[in-house]
Amino acid sequence: MNKDIKQAALDYHALPTPGKTAVISTKPCETQYDLSLAYTPGVAEPVRAIAADPEAAYRYTNKGNLVAVITNGTAILGLGNHGALACKPVLEGKAVLFKRFANIDVFDIEIDAPSRDEFIDTVVNIAPTFGGINLEDIAAPECFAIEEMLRARLDIPVFHDDQHGTAVIICAGLLNALQLQDKKLSEVKITLLGAGAAGLATIQLLLALGVKRDHLLLLDSKGVVHTGRPDLNIYKRRHAQTTEKRTLTDAMHGADVFIGVSAANLVAPEMVKSMAPKPIVFALANPDPEIRPELALGVRSDLIMATGRSDFPNQVNNALGFPYIFRGALDVHASTVTRAMLIAAVHALAKLTHAPVPAEMLRAYGLKHLEYGPEYIIPKPLDPRLLHTVPPAVARAAIDSGVARAAYPAHYPLTT
Repeated sequence: MNKDIKQAALDYHALPTPGKTAVISTKPCETQYDLSLAYTPGVAEPVRAIAADPEAAYRYTNKGNLVAVITNGTAILGLGNHGALACKPVLEGKAVLFKRFANIDVFDIEIDAPSRDEFIDTVVNIAPTFGGINLEDIAAPECFAIEEMLRARLDIPVFHDDQHGTAVIICAGLLNALQLQDKKLSEVKITLLGAGAAGLATIQLLLALGVKRDHLLLLDSKGVVHTGRPDLNIYKRRHAQTTEKRTLTDAMHGADVFIGVSAANLVAPEMVKSMAPKPIVFALANPDPEIRPELALGVRSDLIMATGRSDFPNQVNNALGFPYIFRGALDVHASTVTRAMLIAAVHALAKLTHAPVPAEMLRAYGLKHLEYGPEYIIPKPLDPRLLHTVPPAVARAAIDSGVARAAYPAHYPLTT
């Protein structure tokens, strides 16, 4: 960012009130009678109701529309480990997106815990307040263990957006790109660069959707993740392949799909040129992709490309996922987020891109026309239809998975 943008960002966060969020009351408190209902003695009645039936908390408190966005600050955006407090602007920003896109309230919680177990215990101890937990900016591989342990100990959805949110959007865009390129998910060869939270979660979802395990090559900063490497952690080892390929150049030769969730400028045009006919490149490093679109398209006119940036077509943006996945999960009081719920979100997002684009969305983006095709394989974040498309699909999948504790909402469409 240039100096003016940097200062504008600081001013935005500082003025006229520090920070981006606030708490407001949803009930009147203007009279003595109001006060008697808001606090003592009236508050005793919902207390008794919840003590008798914990599910009553969804009726009498904000639990059912309240998500905790929680971090230890060990992997802040692309900035690294700067601690819990430095991550607070990011979590406040996530709260803004939850509210803007899905009308979900958020408490941002930055935990300065000296150990993984103390972090987990802290989250477990505060969990009764919330209808769901969104983990954010926690470094791999610790994030995997943290999520697994919290999911095992809690009866509300625990969702690490850096893992599953990214995976959902990638897979939704990939389904459409493959259709346009006349390729099948079960047949394509995929090279995935980046073995952190996003990369490993994307592999898991790709496998669940039908990608063949031996068609998928994972790479980290040391090259191809293969069975001969002694340095692999348990999470990478699950996806190690028996192969003679060792470098990114090797891995991209003949590949149908490249997915990058790594760092800038790691892919050379010659690597893209060596891919199979009608290739797909998702270069998702931010702010600078693994290869810029003009370089990739300069060597392959038959390419479909996506990035993580808003100034290029096909932005893989997590705002397409987490607000709506939580909305669907909260609305049926889900006890967890299942793989089926994530797959339902993938298909709902992919399907939405095929529908005619409403005029209000064209106006929001200053466009005269937009339709499904190589430069529109993923919905755009300001599409108002997302709220009416993804949550119902997620809620239906929660019910079908047996993790919902409330009925399918009456205001949702009957079919998804």
